[in-house]
Amino acid sequence: MTKTNKYCPRCKKGFECKANSISECQCSTVTLTEKDRKLINSKFEDCLCVECLKEIKAGKGNFKLSR
Repeated sequence: MTKTNKYCPRCKKGFECKANSISECQCSTVTLTEKDRKLINSKFEDCLCVECLKEIKAGKGNFKLSR
């Protein structure tokens, strides 16, 4: 398994991405709909950290996702 150190394009904090082993990646703990993913992809070019995904899902971001 390869892990990648990235910076979240939303909050600029560093995090460890395991996208090549998604079941072990921190983002797998946040349930997003297909509509949610498309909206995030339209606003950001790279992975977001789990904290930002949780905030956005909860409606605390600069845009809201579907519930």
